[in-house]
Amino acid sequence: MKSLAKKASLGLALLLGAGAAMAECGNVQIANMNWASAQLMAEVDKIILEQGYGCTVELVPGDTMPTFTSQNEKGEPDVAPELWINAVREPLKMALDEGRLHSANSGPISGLGEGWWVPPYVIENHPDLKTVLDVLERPDLFPDAEDPSKGAFVGCPAGWGCQLTNANLFRGFKMAEKGWKLVDPGSAAGLDGSMSKAVNRGENWFGYYWSPTALIGRHKMVKLDFGVPFIGSEHWDGCIVKPEQECADPQASSWTKSEVHTVVTDSFAKSAGADVMDYLKNRVYPGDVMNGMLVYMDENQAEGADAAAEFLRAHPDVWKAWLPEEAAMKVKAM
Repeated sequence: MKSLAKKASLGLALLLGAGAAMAECGNVQIANMNWASAQLMAEVDKIILEQGYGCTVELVPGDTMPTFTSQNEKGEPDVAPELWINAVREPLKMALDEGRLHSANSGPISGLGEGWWVPPYVIENHPDLKTVLDVLERPDLFPDAEDPSKGAFVGCPAGWGCQLTNANLFRGFKMAEKGWKLVDPGSAAGLDGSMSKAVNRGENWFGYYWSPTALIGRHKMVKLDFGVPFIGSEHWDGCIVKPEQECADPQASSWTKSEVHTVVTDSFAKSAGADVMDYLKNRVYPGDVMNGMLVYMDENQAEGADAAAEFLRAHPDVWKAWLPEEAAMKVKAM
């Protein structure tokens, strides 16, 4: 009887200990941003934190500025999975320095960013075109529909911040003198349609876009190295991103680095436990996988939850590497 009682007591202790470990994570608020890649990430985090680590997760609506402001001033939500920091760089640095917020992951998606792109067959057919500088010497390969004597560079629609950036870089690279025309696509649909129409016809296309996006994934677009170094933040922020009248002498430059972080509040960093923080640190989506998932979401009109389930099904080699074996088995068994 003493032996049975001892075993029962030990079993109860182990059960209570396991329950305490599972409860360590507690309640978690995750920002569910209003774009596809962030929605996928939020839903994957929800599944893994709940199934693998015993958290109770609530997804709350989010966007870059409102989410950062709320985290910084109110300490909620606990996690912003995909925070593009260029718009909040200075206040975020202050919050990190003062310990209110923490960067749990400084690169949760690889290969992301803005830039100038061409279809893959342009590089296959013209392997000498390795950089933007190389492409700028061949406007004849990208004839403008209205004036075939000039090369067409497709920029951003009027009203977008990147319209100013592309226009100033167009001047900085002296593209007009080299035989190029800056094309305003008119709208987001016009920009997308311009690329898709050219690729579907096997025609050359050269223009601005960003990743991760479904369009880049669908067409396997190639982002070009600019062939020149980044000009520096002082000239970029003080001229390149400004209206033309405030940027009299723009210089050629690579695009400024796009940075995305997974940002957590101080209270979450202290209470979530080392295992959860390690998961967030290890969680990196390869760029080609993320673009492929965005294609899936677009073609199937899939919401974040459905896309998360598909990601876990289709890419166990990716997500299992983020987790210890025990947590991975729990997620797999869901």
